Amino acid sequence: MNTGTFAALMSAPRTAAFHTLGCKLNFAETSTLARSLEEAGYARVRVEERPDVFVLNTCSVTENADKECRQWVRRFQRINPAAFVAVVGCYAQLKPTEIAAIPGVDLVLGANEKFDLAGHIAARESNRNGGEAVFGAIKEVRAFVPSFNGNDRTRTFLKVQDGCDYFCSFCTIPLARGRSRSGTIAETVDLVRGIAETGVKEIVLTGVNTGDFGRAHGEDFLGLLRALEHVEGIERFRISSIEPNLCGDAVIDFVAGSARFMPHFHMPLQSGSDMILQRMRRRYDTALYAERVQRIKSRMPHACIGADVITGTPGETDAEFGRTHAFLRSIDVDYLHVFTYSERANTTAVRMDDTVPMEQRRERTKQLRILGSKLQRAHYERHVGSLRPVLLEAEETDGRLLGYSDNYVRVSLPFDPALVNTVAWVRLNRIDADGHAEGSLEVALDKPLARTPAPAA
Repeated sequence: MNTGTFAALMSAPRTAAFHTLGCKLNFAETSTLARSLEEAGYARVRVEERPDVFVLNTCSVTENADKECRQWVRRFQRINPAAFVAVVGCYAQLKPTEIAAIPGVDLVLGANEKFDLAGHIAARESNRNGGEAVFGAIKEVRAFVPSFNGNDRTRTFLKVQDGCDYFCSFCTIPLARGRSRSGTIAETVDLVRGIAETGVKEIVLTGVNTGDFGRAHGEDFLGLLRALEHVEGIERFRISSIEPNLCGDAVIDFVAGSARFMPHFHMPLQSGSDMILQRMRRRYDTALYAERVQRIKSRMPHACIGADVITGTPGETDAEFGRTHAFLRSIDVDYLHVFTYSERANTTAVRMDDTVPMEQRRERTKQLRILGSKLQRAHYERHVGSLRPVLLEAEETDGRLLGYSDNYVRVSLPFDPALVNTVAWVRLNRIDADGHAEGSLEVALDKPLARTPAPAA
């Protein structure tokens, strides 16, 4: 883009579009970045609307981070060759030089720098001389910036924690996001009260290692849950992910007795082989994981439990993979997020010798995804005939409303605009062709819904 083009753009109202790669945490942060540009005078538009500025928020966990980044930059250029392109986030933190060399990229910002996106864009434009992309001095990540997505009036993902101190052998997250940190309970409660004023019904608590919340402040995750339980205006809270070693009895028992925290736990497993868990440097073994699952189900038989699993890490023989497959069949989990291991620079695992061929990794991923589909179907079918509280969403699909039950069953109801963003008791009648639980309305409520007892069957 030449200097004259920039001058012409600067004289007109500015627009910006965002695309996010990766996790719910990234989506929450993208919303925060978008709000910061709106405060600087930009109007947020869709990617297809030829914005003046494209922002790509990247992920370092995806298998083909570099390929995805290049593909999206090329797409941006096809849509508007004159646009300013900023690449930010985890992958930008790890590989700023490589990203800056991608044709079409104007600005690269790491995990700290991205939160001054408007200032960096303004500085880059005013000092631009038509050369290669520049990147802010990528610094060690220390600050905690709370983030939440504000484009869904039904459900918000709220970042309550960032970074990680665990340094698992396969993971670059501590390098991309820094050490574990969070705000205080009081700061988080104030933010939640503000979100409640927007009419949002459910908040999903997210983080890199969410259960590690508050340690630097002498607080803990359980204290946060107890404080949030009393915030008026939010009907539901959901914990997006929590390490099994941090999901103690007190947390489980609190959720079991809570009127607002949903009976839904997502606990990363990564492998069902103790040998592989040790090589990964995970802080638990399969016995602890199984005990956590059993504790949850004993307190909340209707609860939903999800697990992350990685296939093909170095040293995962056929026998070790078989142990993972058997372990997942032996415990009462309800769905799987399965990832194929891929090498990451500057990790311990990348230096291990006993690598697994990529074809084998992908075949194992396929097998576990088939198992995950069966587990989820079984979870849905167990609740056919039951009444569950469902939060109905705004989007209409083929004349039907969709929503999630408290225990994470995807439910479909005939469309009724009066039900949007409300919690209703729904009877789950059958599993439809799309894999949703087809329901019928029993009771609609306009106030917080006690989890038990349900209306009489």
